[in-house]
Amino acid sequence: MSIDSIKNAIRDVYDFPKKGIVFKDITPILQDAELFHHTIDILAEKCKQWNPAYICGVESRGFIFGAAIAYKLGLSFVPIRKPGKLPAETFVMEYNLEYGSSKLEIHKDSFKPNAQVVIVDDLLATGGTAKASVNLVEMCGANVLGLLFLVELAFLEGRKDLTNYEIEALIDY
Repeated sequence: MSIDSIKNAIRDVYDFPKKGIVFKDITPILQDAELFHHTIDILAEKCKQWNPAYICGVESRGFIFGAAIAYKLGLSFVPIRKPGKLPAETFVMEYNLEYGSSKLEIHKDSFKPNAQVVIVDDLLATGGTAKASVNLVEMCGANVLGLLFLVELAFLEGRKDLTNYEIEALIDY
């Protein structure tokens, strides 16, 4: 198996979630046990370079990849969630998406002081979700070592507001 086999499994869904958007659907990777296992192995290997104590996964597909990576590497997992989903006291961050705006939350007590964190999500597009996630982790007093994505839509220039952070993406479009 190769990265090309992972890339070939990602399908384009046109006009989702809005007309004019081409959605990169990663569910075929999840539906193939061997391919999913291979994908997690590669992402976990990339994550090791930063030597984090925590993996932060962004709702919702970041949970899938982030939790699996945390488990594989024996690390703690912290979710970054949509509003109203976390039961304890949270920090909240509003941000812009390529097709609207949204908010994310994290528990205020998610990390030990100066914790070393890698943020994981399925896709880097315009960078709004990633930047909001970085801000939330830093509001908790933790350090973002890097951001790890399955897919990057490089033409949307999502890295431009994240120049102070290391970014790895398995697949570029």
